[in-house]
Formats: sequence, C-alpha cells, structure tokens
Amino acid sequence: MSRHLISVAAALLMLTAAPAFAEVKSAAPGGFEVGGTVAISAPPARVWAVLTAPDAWWSRDHRWFKASTLSLDLSPGGCWCEQAADGRVSRHLETALVEPGSKLVLRGGLGPLQGQGATGGLTFEIKAEGEGSALTWAYIVGGYTPGGLEAWAAPVDGVLSAQLANLKARAEAD
Repeated sequence: MSRHLISVAAALLMLTAAPAFAEVKSAAPGGFEVGGTVAISAPPARVWAVLTAPDAWWSRDHRWFKASTLSLDLSPGGCWCEQAADGRVSRHLETALVEPGSKLVLRGGLGPLQGQGATGGLTFEIKAEGEGSALTWAYIVGGYTPGGLEAWAAPVDGVLSAQLANLKARAEAD
C-alpha cells in the first residue's frame, strides 16, 4: 500500500467515530504505540469473559474471511485464530501471558501487519472501578515496513478503538 493511501486511510479513520478512549501515544519509522482506557459498566469477570471470546465483539469488517469465526486459546503460545467455513485459517495473535480475570498479553501482527516485518505486543488489563471496570489496553508495534511504521499508527488505533467499542457494548448488553 502506498504511503499516500495509508495517509488517506488514516485520515478517514480519524474522521469516523473513533472513541475518545484511545490515542496514538507515539509513532516513528521503527514502530508505534497506541492505547487507552475504556470505562465499562460491567464487572471485571464479565469484561474478561467477553474479552476472551473475540468472535462475539470483533467486527466482521476487520477479518480476513467473510464467513469466519474467531477463537482464542488461553494456553501459552495459544492462537487467536480466524477460521473460514472452507478451512482457510489465519493466526492473528499468540497468547503470551494470562492472569485470569485481570491481564492478557498477546503477541503478533494484526491485519496487514502480518505481511510486514513488524510484530507487537497487545496488552489488556482489567480493574474494578466502582460498579464497573476499567479496561486499559496498549498495542506496541516494532519492526520494518517500507515507508516506515508511523503511517500505520492512526489506522491501527482506529480499528482497535472500534473493536473495543464493540467489546464495551457487548459487555454492557448482557
């Protein structure tokens, strides 16, 4: 994807409803950090249950295959995988750390980053906050891609922010 197209995609994502609980914390040619905190009107156990069931909240618009399911194996090295009905499979992330109910760390390159020389750590932390929860997240990516990784920061932040808005809605709905 050319640098111009990435810039246009980033601008479009920033104009769409990106929740206020996310931000690009830093961006440079060798990597970027995005993240934020989401206040969720649900207890931590409920937030954990939804977080660890990505098929329930990850948008179908941001999957490789149209008719697919997402699963997350919480074992060390476990797969956040997407499987299409016809047998195609994509490994999105790998489980690095699980502290049941409070912390999840995943490693890998989401979406188009899979095909780049880039990888990252996606960390989620859940804490009780009053009657609800605070879900703090960060995705720190490093490596190489032609034109530099800084152009990917805003689009990745936009996609992750939208997914976490879905997670919030799902956790609060049940």
